[in-house]
Amino acid sequence: MGVMDFLPVRPAPQDIPRPQGVAHWRYAKGDIAQLWLDCADTGTNVISEGVLRELDSLLDQTKVDNPRALVIRSAKPGGFAAGADIDGFADLRGDDAVQMLEQGHAVLDKLAALPFTTIAVVHGNTLGGGLELALACDQRIGVEGVKVGFPEVQLGLHPGLGGTVRLTRLIDPVAAMQMMLTGSSAHDRKARKLGILDALVPERHVEAAICAAAAGKLDHDTGGLRATAMRTRAARALAATRMRAEAEKKAPNQHYPAPYALINLWEDHGGDRTEMQKAEIASFVELLDSATAQNLIRVFFLRRKLKSEGKGTDGIDHVHVIGAGAMGAEIAAWSAMQGKRVTLEDVALDPLGKAVKRAVGVYDRKHLSGIDARDALDRMMPDPDGLGRARADLVIEAAPEKLEIKEKIYTSLGGVMKPNAILASNTSSLKLADLVGATPDAGRFAGLHFFNPVSQMPLVEVVSHEGAEARTLDRLAAFAEGIDRLPVRVTDYPGFLVNRILGPYLMEAMVMLEEGKTKEEIDRAALAFGMPMGPVTLADQVGLDICLEVAQSLRENLDRPMAETPGWLSEMVDKGHMGRKSGRGLYDYDKGETPPDTPADDPPDSIIDRLILPMCDAGVECLRKGVAQDADSVDAAVIFGTGWAPFRGGPMHYAKVRRDVPRRLEALAAEHGARFTPDPGWASFG
Repeated sequence: MGVMDFLPVRPAPQDIPRPQGVAHWRYAKGDIAQLWLDCADTGTNVISEGVLRELDSLLDQTKVDNPRALVIRSAKPGGFAAGADIDGFADLRGDDAVQMLEQGHAVLDKLAALPFTTIAVVHGNTLGGGLELALACDQRIGVEGVKVGFPEVQLGLHPGLGGTVRLTRLIDPVAAMQMMLTGSSAHDRKARKLGILDALVPERHVEAAICAAAAGKLDHDTGGLRATAMRTRAARALAATRMRAEAEKKAPNQHYPAPYALINLWEDHGGDRTEMQKAEIASFVELLDSATAQNLIRVFFLRRKLKSEGKGTDGIDHVHVIGAGAMGAEIAAWSAMQGKRVTLEDVALDPLGKAVKRAVGVYDRKHLSGIDARDALDRMMPDPDGLGRARADLVIEAAPEKLEIKEKIYTSLGGVMKPNAILASNTSSLKLADLVGATPDAGRFAGLHFFNPVSQMPLVEVVSHEGAEARTLDRLAAFAEGIDRLPVRVTDYPGFLVNRILGPYLMEAMVMLEEGKTKEEIDRAALAFGMPMGPVTLADQVGLDICLEVAQSLRENLDRPMAETPGWLSEMVDKGHMGRKSGRGLYDYDKGETPPDTPADDPPDSIIDRLILPMCDAGVECLRKGVAQDADSVDAAVIFGTGWAPFRGGPMHYAKVRRDVPRRLEALAAEHGARFTPDPGWASFG
């Protein structure tokens, strides 16, 4: 017998009653009382006004019951809490926002002041407001696999329920600021090392850890010594100067005010807890009213909209990927990581070996534990003989962009695939209408276009054609959502949606190079607009060979003029200079040449407009042609498929705000040619 045999048997959280009139919590009285957060009518906890209001009254009840300790946990298997309820504050402004935040602060301050030990047990995602709730407790026990963080900066905000105060006083203030400034998460062991967690245990040891915490037997470091050095304004000022310089490299103050507001908040008030709490509220409310925050909150809702496109069951357990190149290998690795059984086929053995190595790298970057990484690798099986073709529920073709190669593969699948299996192509430049004739079943064929690298780019285009069955498209959208990707439904069109819009951005950059502009000048102008990388850098990243294929496809298949590709670009590809993957492209990486990562201070509007406005125009064209369902879908696809300046809300939103785009396009057409002629769809846009 061991210590576990003497621990009290706890009922399952679902068996613990909700107090009368309480919708979001369950409460179990006892010597060690337990409050279980269980938000009604959802599978994910969020910290809403209703959650905090109910917690306020429940804390009064616990004071009456006077337990030896109070434990706060989550009844949701997926995590403790995903953050604050964005729906609840997105439209608040001014005094209403201040009042809501002050009430939230009062509840968490009440929790922090309880006369008995308070313990948060956190698992899964413990983010934003969820982490702020946990920080208001005396101690935190993490369950292995927990992820904690403050992602508010991704919404153009910083923590607003006391997180800026409590985290900078709990752990090394500079480390705390770094977490909040970047929005990065700390996975279980890192969170324990930083001091955010007082214990990290497997699920089976949670009750023992609770008993130890209640008895005062957990090692608990208040972080006081680490925080002392930063209690002086002079020390904080020195650190703040470095922080601003680092922030400016990735998030210019002109576009992203939140990091700088957070730095100012800590520098000015980090030595006075009460003043910092007051200042946190005022700063949060001011940021909430900014255009950046409103656009980034809009992006949050766009993400949610895309996820809703994948509702339902996919019926896909086994995925077979044909083609173990960079894209096929990433698709296989990611699908296996998300729990799918995967077989990966290629005509050569060497790519299969490289694909396994690539998968190991993906799992390491995603912080999988040794056991989880091993399990994912076990689910991803190299299949040089193609035996998985006959067993798979979904066959994804990720072969080279050659029509004859893909047709040969499709023909070989006839009579081999399961009756209800789906065949999907990852093509980025070929029209499905040109491929469908070779497929075993047109109704169960569609496009499933991932973006490279799959493990980092969340978007997947689910591409329909005239013969595709609705059930096929629904299953593919559900599959994409089920592997934690964002599905956008589009129709068969040259470049589909994202590449149709991205193509002019890349092609115009090549024209500018032909005119004599430097690659650095072009890239830095795009960075100043807010793009994650300039078009020249992006062309190297995508691969100049693929850029040429997309450009050729757009020129041949669109009914409007496109920029001509300079001859020297084809010559570079013929010589094997295809970009970053070959060591040399428009930048020479083998010689140590690196693309610029700092935006231009005062870039010419002419460069920005020539790069950006054709993307807006292509979006209007796609709306007119019915390629995308609506403007929100266009914005979401371009943001999540390319990283397009999210603080601007997407190309369609940018065009609506700017309002002069058609007139400016007419001026550019007069100066540079018919490729800038505004699409007829502008007449009905907006």
